[in-house]
Amino acid sequence: MGAERSTADILSAAVQVRQAARNAARGATGVDAVLTALSEVAEYDHASLARWDPLRERHTTLAGCYPADATAYIETRLHRDPVFAVLRDPNRGGLWLGEVPWHLLAASPGFREVLRPLGIEGGVAQCLFAADGRYVGMLNLSTRRPRPAPDAARAAVTLLTEALAAAVAVPHAADEPPGRGAAGPRRPGGLSPRELEVLAHLTTGRTNREIAERLYVTPRTVGTHIEHILAKLGLPNRAAAAARAVAWGITPAD
Repeated sequence: MGAERSTADILSAAVQVRQAARNAARGATGVDAVLTALSEVAEYDHASLARWDPLRERHTTLAGCYPADATAYIETRLHRDPVFAVLRDPNRGGLWLGEVPWHLLAASPGFREVLRPLGIEGGVAQCLFAADGRYVGMLNLSTRRPRPAPDAARAAVTLLTEALAAAVAVPHAADEPPGRGAAGPRRPGGLSPRELEVLAHLTTGRTNREIAERLYVTPRTVGTHIEHILAKLGLPNRAAAAARAVAWGITPAD
C-alpha cells in the first residue's frame, strides 16, 4: 500500500474487505482473501484472523502470516495474556500497540516473548463478537516499524469488526451437538449454542464467575443462561444439568 492514501481510497478498500468477509462467511472464498483485502486498509507485516473455540479454550488460525512461534502463542496463550483482558471488552474498539500503557506491555508475555523479538513496533489487535454477543475470534495486524494509521483506517478497522466476526464464526449448525436423527432437534433440549457452552462448563464444577471469564461475559449473564438451561431441561439444579451434559457427551476439552 502506498505511503499516501486518501480517505476515499481507504473507505473504498474497506468496502472490498466487507465483501471478502461476506464471501468467506458463505464459504464462497477463503479467509485469506479477507486479510489480503485488509492490507489495502491498514498496512501490516504480519497478520492473522483466528477463530475462538470455547470448548477447547483456544484460538485456531484461519489465515495468517505470523511466524510459527507467534501463531502458536496466539492460538494457545494469548487469551491468558494481561493485554487480552483489556481487549475482550465488547465495548472497546481495537487496541493499537502504540496506545497500550507501558506497564501493561511489560507484564505481557506476548509482547516480551513474541512481538519484541520480531521487531514489532506497531499494529492493532481487535476482538470479534457475533451479533448475539458471543466472542468468536480476533484480528491481529502487526508492523515492524511505527506506521501511524490514518484516522480513516482506524475507523475502518473498527467498523469492519462485525463483518470480520461473521467470517470467522462457526455457523450455529456446526457448533451444535448431533441430534436424535434427521427428524429430531439439532440441539439437545432446544438449548441455544451459548447455553450449550455454559452447560459444558457446568461439568467442571466452575463457578459462574469462572465460566464468565472463559466465555467473556458477565457472571450475571452466566446465571441467566443457567436458569434457562434448567427450565428448558426440567432440572432442579446445576449438578443435575452437569450430569445431563456428561450423559450427552457435552464437556469442555480441558
